[in-house]
Amino acid sequence: MRLIKQPDPNDSKSCPNPSSPISEGDRSRFPGPEAGAKIFFVGIGGISMSGLAELSQDYGYKVGGSDMHMSHRILLLEEKGIPVFVGHAAENIQSFAPDLLVHTAAILPGNPEMEFARENHIPVVSRADFLGHLTRSFSSVINISGTHGKTTTTSMLSLMLIESGLDPTVHLGAEFEPFNGTVRLGADRSLLVSEACEYRRSFLSFRSTTAAITNIDYDHVDCFNNIREVIDVFAEFSDRIDDSGYLIIPAFDANSALCFEQIRARRDATGRPMPQILTTGIEGDVFAPSGQHADIYAKNIVYRDGFPQFDVWDRNRFYAHVDLHVPGKHNIYNALTAIACASVNGGTPEGAAEALTAFRGAEGRFTVKGKFRGATVITDYAHHPAAARATLQAASQLLHNRTWVVFQPLTYNRTEKLFDDYVSSLLPCEHVIFSEIFSDREIDPGTISSSMIAEAINKQGGHAEYYVDKKDILKRLDSLVGKDDLVLFLGPEDIRDLADDLKFD
Repeated sequence: MRLIKQPDPNDSKSCPNPSSPISEGDRSRFPGPEAGAKIFFVGIGGISMSGLAELSQDYGYKVGGSDMHMSHRILLLEEKGIPVFVGHAAENIQSFAPDLLVHTAAILPGNPEMEFARENHIPVVSRADFLGHLTRSFSSVINISGTHGKTTTTSMLSLMLIESGLDPTVHLGAEFEPFNGTVRLGADRSLLVSEACEYRRSFLSFRSTTAAITNIDYDHVDCFNNIREVIDVFAEFSDRIDDSGYLIIPAFDANSALCFEQIRARRDATGRPMPQILTTGIEGDVFAPSGQHADIYAKNIVYRDGFPQFDVWDRNRFYAHVDLHVPGKHNIYNALTAIACASVNGGTPEGAAEALTAFRGAEGRFTVKGKFRGATVITDYAHHPAAARATLQAASQLLHNRTWVVFQPLTYNRTEKLFDDYVSSLLPCEHVIFSEIFSDREIDPGTISSSMIAEAINKQGGHAEYYVDKKDILKRLDSLVGKDDLVLFLGPEDIRDLADDLKFD
């Protein structure tokens, strides 16, 4: 695939008027609140929602919200002058009197705030549609999609653009130390960098001038019946890229190749031109639809103390040398996707190299928490079997003695449908300790438990334990862990927070 040209910010074709009518292809018809409107966020303590609240306040809206639980993110919002109600009640809406209510996908039916708003004719929109409105207010929008690696890739890309002298607004799915939170506020609305999640097809609300796919796996089983449906929705998302925009796609990922074929069929059927394509991979990776090697690729890969170093080439021309300080082959791929996105949006090779040398990961993405009994404690959001494999592979490259894994699956339906994959991904662990499944958007069906995964692993000769009480997990680690071991807490925030309760050296 060949890159045709750099986007010109003064070219109306490259940067469509953000106030232009929403195209027939866009799912969302939400026109956005009026200037100075009062916006109430239901579930404001969530990673994405707290960031959107900050962005909205910066854009001059009056912002408030509610959440079921107090958290450090809520405290930060309150420090910024954003009022937050703990607990959901109709009285919260009466008190704040919003012009618009925005809710997360995790809010269950019957929420009293949403019911009161609808009964009183207050507009109610989803987080996805509100974020979609924001994407249409920027001249250039880079959306990072994919089953795994979105947060890491978005963080890497943001630093590359900043190091290249640009001033992006950034919306992340995790806290990022350089931003002191989940968002970065740019001085204007020229460039937005955001994560684009397929859950409930939310990314179909977003506008993209550049879109990237990191990989495609079967996930969000409550929304998609099979991998074919997942591929279909990624194709629909990619088909919404501006006609003069860019699609960054992994050469090595078979499901992404199938997605590309669908995009091409869609465009052929409607007579629309394909977006400009860049493929990424490691030297030798071939993109099946074209039969060509990856456009932007890594070669001369070596590992120093477990961290990859490599040269980046752009269509057989040297681009930059990269020293990563996050481990794993998957982070090589993440870095290449970020470089490809940056290169077509004003990023420089020097900016990419400097940013990746400085990058230490986003919160909860292979985050080193400290030392416990002489062991290194690391937390990672690897709740999906494929992500667990990648994280365990990355950890295996670090110098260490034994590895102790504390794992918590995320959502009952995912655990039930991907049960065998959970077993096979965690079976090689020297020792894995399970906490019960976490879900904040389902009722426990009573048919699936982490204990069942542990039992299946042990039947196949593995070493797994299960504890109902998280305090017992800490006690067990205290009896097991020794000097120079690795302790990995893998899964949602609920289990990663448990690492903070260890008595660090």
